[in-house]
Amino acid sequence: MAGGHTTVIQRVLERRAHKPPTSEEGTTATVAVMVRVLPPPKALLLFEEAPMRTLIAERVRPDLLDCDVVADASEALRRFAADFRPVVLTDNLEFIRKVRARPAQRAPYILYVSELDDSQEREAGLTAGADDCVGRRVSEREFEARVGAAKRIAELEAALRVTLAENRKLSATDDLTRVASRRFFGKHFPREVERAARYGRALSLILCDIDNFKKINDTLGHAAGDDILRQFGPRLQQQLRKGVDWVARIGGEEFAIVMPETAYQAGVAVARKLRAAVAGAAFKAVNKPLQVTASFGLCGLERVPVGEPRLPERILKVADAALYRSKNDGRNRVTAAALKTPAT
Repeated sequence: MAGGHTTVIQRVLERRAHKPPTSEEGTTATVAVMVRVLPPPKALLLFEEAPMRTLIAERVRPDLLDCDVVADASEALRRFAADFRPVVLTDNLEFIRKVRARPAQRAPYILYVSELDDSQEREAGLTAGADDCVGRRVSEREFEARVGAAKRIAELEAALRVTLAENRKLSATDDLTRVASRRFFGKHFPREVERAARYGRALSLILCDIDNFKKINDTLGHAAGDDILRQFGPRLQQQLRKGVDWVARIGGEEFAIVMPETAYQAGVAVARKLRAAVAGAAFKAVNKPLQVTASFGLCGLERVPVGEPRLPERILKVADAALYRSKNDGRNRVTAAALKTPAT
């Protein structure tokens, strides 16, 4: 789904796009977004005893790992070779040795589930090649924590692989504003929509545009405009949920704010708070205070439906139309629209 929408959204944004450079600080934040929107990592569970298979499969929640449960070591090796799984849970030491002995570009995170939770069992698992060990009789909290650690490492590895693969063609961060770039938005906003649809959750998108920005550049110079932009992105981000909501610069003075799990009314409240945050305190432009305002347009969904065609660009167009209504109605205001779908 995401790949098909990327080109369309990039075309929608092309009229106000420019290629920004990267920034190490901003890349860290964008990797965090990528980790969050990824589906649960695939996992291979190998336990030859039926009661153990059932026990472990029941203890691993679907939102932690997408599990493929296998009873036979030979079958597990065949499946692993055919389709890489970044996480492996098993009580079979020989299987661990065989997985580690295979020549491969990627190595899975292996959690050895031992009969006893003692030093000898842990040593045997680690020596065989496991990354971590857990006793089968440990508490639910500890077991979930160990599996959660495997999930986080697998997700981070996946995000880093995507980042490295796309590094030459994707500038993830706008260096001037230190928020996500237009290209990052074009790639990852469809993934946010897909994730919300997968779990049946809300989503809101805000577009905002700095009012009379051309006048600032014309009267005070581009250095003043750059000063405003440097402060604008971080000021928006300060009003949002850290590690959940994110901001992207999608044009010269235009920004997008993506708010996962935020329905229409809550999105309107956030947009109003952002408008007040921009207008409420002066910016510094070439070392002088300058009052700045911005116009906002929001598109919100109470529950993102599954299977809606071209949904990311529809959301973008609705928010874009709302933004232009705000500007045409006098600027420094919020206009909101709830996207209507057959499922709502």
